[in-house]
Formats: sequence, C-alpha cells, structure tokens
Amino acid sequence: MKKLLAIVPLLLLSCQKNESITETSVGQDSVLLVGNEMDSSTNGLVVLDQEKPKSVTKAFRVIDGDSVIKTINADMIPLTVSDEFTTDQQKYILKIKNFSEKKINATINPGAADMNVRFNQIKYADGTFDGPFGLQITQDINKPGEIWLIVGKNLMASGKPTGKFTISLK
Repeated sequence: MKKLLAIVPLLLLSCQKNESITETSVGQDSVLLVGNEMDSSTNGLVVLDQEKPKSVTKAFRVIDGDSVIKTINADMIPLTVSDEFTTDQQKYILKIKNFSEKKINATINPGAADMNVRFNQIKYADGTFDGPFGLQITQDINKPGEIWLIVGKNLMASGKPTGKFTISLK
C-alpha cells in the first residue's frame, strides 16, 4: 500500500506536458542591422527609425512542420526580418501582435533573382484572409489586433523556392 502511495504522485508528474517556446539567437532569423549599432536589449532586432522604442518585446521563431512562425510586436515596426526557406514546401508566417495602424506596408527582398517567393495571404485581426499578392503588399487594416503575413512560393510561377530572403515592414 505504501508503494502505491509513492508511485501515484510520480505518475502524475511524469504525465504532464510542458509546452516550450524557444527564443532564437541572432542568426539566420535575425533582423538586419542598419548602421553600426546594435542595442543588446533588443535581442538582435534593430528599429530602423532614429527613435528607440520605450519597450521592445522579444521576437520568437518556432518551426512547426513546414511552417516557420515568427512573432513580433507592432511597436517594433519599422524593421527588416531575415530568414531562409530550406525546403520546397515551406511557408513563413510573420505574426504581428497589437497592430493598431491603419495600413501595413511590407516588401520581400529575395536573396537570389530567380527565387520563387511572394506574400500568399494576409490574415486580419477579425480572422478574414486576403490574397494572393506579389513581392510587395500595401493593405488597409480596419481592425486593430494580431495580423499575419503569410509568405510562400508562388504555385503559378517558376524559380527555386529555397533560399534566403528579407521582409521589410514600414
């Protein structure tokens, strides 16, 4: 009986599932540095305007199957994010939390001239989607909240779908 009382708590503790989100280091998903300064408090993210934000939240990068998901806060915009597709079927989801502006402007700069990449969709805060787009997107935003920019290959075009790219947000 005493053995049973000792085993039950161990079973309960071992059955718990802990979800983990890892913070990425400056590297392949880091933000491009404009100028020669990098503020260590921004975790490798550099704000492109002259004024530094009062509080900078950390950016997270998670790989879920063929999706690369990067989450940023809207107060980090304007910025440039860099990443890479390593397989033909990958898609990149840039989640922008707390977006309250009336318009979003974004541009994809492929690392190679023959790279097949575009903005496939945008998900608005109300849950609706729009798209497809090209290498640039300028969209009116009607409701504040979390918006997603979904980047992937263009199924109607040729070119290699792998390689490095940057996304510039304004």
